[in-house]
Amino acid sequence: MEDVQSKCSSCSDRCGKLDVFDWLSDLPESCNVSDIVEIQFKNTRKSYFKNSNNLRLKKGDVVAVEASPGHDIGTVSCVGEIAVLQMKKNRLSIRDFEFKRVYRHAKPVDYEKWEEAKSLEHQTMIESRKMSADLNLNMKIGDVEYQGDRTKAIFYYIADERVDFRQLIKVLADRFKVRIEMRQIGARQEAGRIGGIGPCGRELCCSSWITNFVSVTTNAARYQEISLNPQKLAGQCGKLKCCLNFELDAYIDAQRDFPRTEIALETQDNTFYHFKTDIFKRKMWYSTDKHIPANITEVSVDRVKEVIRINRRGKKVPQLVDEKIATKRDLKSLDYQNVVGEDSISRFDDPKKSSSNNRNKRKRRRKPPRNDKNKK
Repeated sequence: MEDVQSKCSSCSDRCGKLDVFDWLSDLPESCNVSDIVEIQFKNTRKSYFKNSNNLRLKKGDVVAVEASPGHDIGTVSCVGEIAVLQMKKNRLSIRDFEFKRVYRHAKPVDYEKWEEAKSLEHQTMIESRKMSADLNLNMKIGDVEYQGDRTKAIFYYIADERVDFRQLIKVLADRFKVRIEMRQIGARQEAGRIGGIGPCGRELCCSSWITNFVSVTTNAARYQEISLNPQKLAGQCGKLKCCLNFELDAYIDAQRDFPRTEIALETQDNTFYHFKTDIFKRKMWYSTDKHIPANITEVSVDRVKEVIRINRRGKKVPQLVDEKIATKRDLKSLDYQNVVGEDSISRFDDPKKSSSNNRNKRKRRRKPPRNDKNKK
């Protein structure tokens, strides 16, 4: 049994995504009165079961659970009270949820059959894609997951339109001799199941911790003054990045009292149009031309509101600000300064000893004057 647990614990394609940190693990077992167990299957698929047989389960255990039909093999991700909190986080009602049972710890026979089923998944996906292309179905099969007892296979697909895959199910069932289940997912869910590294250098949020996907619009980029470049705003899934919503509320709160950018500022010499904004520094830049940056001037938000109030009374200010900031100003190069002396090899030496050593060295270099008379 320990060999099965150790082998399955190294299975990265099934156990590494949407990991749960059990911050209640240091509590005694008597506090975990709940028999609810969260089981993780391939990639991001999880479900909740009842430990009706009172098994001693811990995180990482491989168990056989009830399925329809047959049984499935999964990994315990959390147990007890933390599993109840996970259900509440995912907005699942404990009263209405239909719990299935945890049968037993996985046996070596279960593990062998599970490994055999996993080895068939990639080849099954490739063949199923060819079959759907032969049937001219406008869909993409992104992942295949076999049940632990190899009696059923779940095909995850993406489609923009409604697809009639009844003929495809017949072909797949005849080819693979298993029960077929087709499950439609979105592009974000596909990226979460496949996984990857984002442009930030970290694991994709959809495969590491996001469970509920909220719609992302270009207004999120506009509020944050981000350039509307589709190549930079799109994530691995081809949709707008989920992280555009992370700081959106902070930006909206920070610019509640900002004036509208379409309002032009009137001075005695020129009319200034909004060019760009630094929200957290509360600075706005204005140009004398609507389309190109010309005579760029940096103005504080309070000064902009003051000028707008003066313009609404029918008056023009003599000048926008006291000093104008040109767009192409010379940037002073920041030279490196060794503030703490970390790059000095002798930074731990005693200065007194080093100074005395230097004096001794200088004395040694001095040679005594030659006295030819004494030699004679």
